[in-house]
Amino acid sequence: MKTLAQEMITRAARTPDDVAVVDESGSYTLGAVVTAADALAHTIAELDTAPPTVLVQADNTWRTVVSALAVGMRGGVVAVLSPHATESEFALAVADIAPDVVIGDADSLAQWGVDASTFPRSAAAFDTLEIRSGQASFGDIDRWQGGTAIAMTSGSTGRPKCVVQSEEAIRYACRSTIDAVGLEPGDAIGAFVPLSSVAAFCFGMYLPAFLGGRMVSIGRWSPVRALEAAAQQGIAWTMLVPTMALQLSVTDESEGRLKAMRAMTVGGGPMNERALGLAENVLGTTFLRVFGMSECLGHTTPALDDPPSIRLGRDGRPFPGTIVRSVDSFGEPLPAGEVGEAQVKGPSLFVGYAREGRPVPPALTPDGFLPTGDLVEVGTDGSIFVSGRQKQIIIRGGRNIDINEMESALAALDGVVQVCVVPVPDDMLGERAAALVVTGGREMTLDDITTRLADTDLAKFKWPEFVFTVEDLPQNRVGKLSRQDAVALAAELAGAAETNSARKM
Repeated sequence: MKTLAQEMITRAARTPDDVAVVDESGSYTLGAVVTAADALAHTIAELDTAPPTVLVQADNTWRTVVSALAVGMRGGVVAVLSPHATESEFALAVADIAPDVVIGDADSLAQWGVDASTFPRSAAAFDTLEIRSGQASFGDIDRWQGGTAIAMTSGSTGRPKCVVQSEEAIRYACRSTIDAVGLEPGDAIGAFVPLSSVAAFCFGMYLPAFLGGRMVSIGRWSPVRALEAAAQQGIAWTMLVPTMALQLSVTDESEGRLKAMRAMTVGGGPMNERALGLAENVLGTTFLRVFGMSECLGHTTPALDDPPSIRLGRDGRPFPGTIVRSVDSFGEPLPAGEVGEAQVKGPSLFVGYAREGRPVPPALTPDGFLPTGDLVEVGTDGSIFVSGRQKQIIIRGGRNIDINEMESALAALDGVVQVCVVPVPDDMLGERAAALVVTGGREMTLDDITTRLADTDLAKFKWPEFVFTVEDLPQNRVGKLSRQDAVALAAELAGAAETNSARKM
């Protein structure tokens, strides 16, 4: 954050009255943001003059921007954490990051269990935020090996992981996105995904400041408020997960509401060309379907003038300087058109996972590629198609059912807006397949689904045995599909269903 802080100071001296942040509490000028950050930086320096590692309550307000800039002014490392994080999640973050300072409001600090035994020193920060720190002097900032920002991600292991990114990686990802979308200084950028995620920190908060534009945010996610903010502030671009983008399109009076928006980038979850096309047409903007991960920020995008079959049906092309390849089980690159394990290499690759106050470097291939755990097909035109995760299967009576294949077949059916397939336990067969579907309208039954699947090439043993129409798919704090919660919901619904609701095989 050091480079961005210096740039913001320079711009504030030149044009202090430019609006930098618009949140639900009001508008904040560049001068006001930098002045508040400078004051907070001085307060931190009174604790210790060394560069700090600071764990910041990341809500979608100007306070997060100010806190991050203040850490940058001190040459420190900023770690962001959701104000809704539990005490156990905070404890994991502290164990992994070993922060010198914690910044949050009284409610979040109490929820996290911050007390005088671990962070005895306290001071007023700004607005409603407080500073808490330990007795000892700040740790050596060089321990982060060039890392400048840390955020917690759920990953696929069940244990949250703290991803460490360098400022150079963040700036590369921002610049690549700015160039692809054609963003210009002064443009308003929507920051609707919680800023505690790695991608939102980069594209929702850092990008508008780096661009010299306005960060426009809302508090808790609301499709209605997001559409209002986009219209009122003239948002030029935003990045949303598919669930959020599709929710916008089925909101009352959403027809044509985003005509002024240059583009919306959509990624971070299962996507279907038909559903995205319908949502795009309703909202009146251009969707850009992308592929990225916390460990290698947003590393693909299509072009604005690509046809829908590419923009919506595939997952973009790698940023300049980034390589995405498909390999076989022996790690050998596959020719174009063949599906294999996805590996990526590029300037936005992360430093490592924070463990005991230091980054643990990722396990790369000998030639420097990161295995992503995804399955990908690289086309002859350089575009990629991610067909899902490697190990998403349901084992029913000893037969493997590919969740990715079933979800793709269901998502292609008329009337299905979103779908998530999960296993439900079964005493005899081990697991059965349950589909949670969002229709945006009428209820869809098991008979509806199986009747339509009969006209497809999907083998009968791969059909779902339970279908439940839900208003929304379960989401985590950043709006991504929460498969863990989806499994729990399906098990609950299956248990309550009548015994004859399961299709007999």
